[in-house]
Amino acid sequence: QVQLVESGGGLVQAGGSLRLSCAASGRTFSSSAMGWFRQAPGKEREFVAAIRWNDGSTYSAASVKGRFTISRDNAKNTVYLQMSSLKPEDTAVYYCAGSYSGGSYYYPRNFRSWGQGTQVTVSS
Repeated sequence: QVQLVESGGGLVQAGGSLRLSCAASGRTFSSSAMGWFRQAPGKEREFVAAIRWNDGSTYSAASVKGRFTISRDNAKNTVYLQMSSLKPEDTAVYYCAGSYSGGSYYYPRNFRSWGQGTQVTVSS
């Protein structure tokens, strides 16, 4: 199992930027990919971005493409989500996901390990 700890959330004005971090520990070698998801009040958890550990290939949701960038530091077992041009609709709890089990990155069910979440609030 992989343990995940997110950090970096907070309150920001529309148009601003934040960088989220996700530090992984435990059986990190067992997950070939890591992801970021978010969940707004009353809504389902939705895919934001994913990255493959070995070659750094990235995948992003259409709603954040061009604004959010996922990256990783293999030496630190850390994944980042750089968020720019933030909008009020980006407000949500952001979760880091690991222990990828295969299939589409878009589905939360394909990740078995989750962080505790970090709140991102974008004011208009």
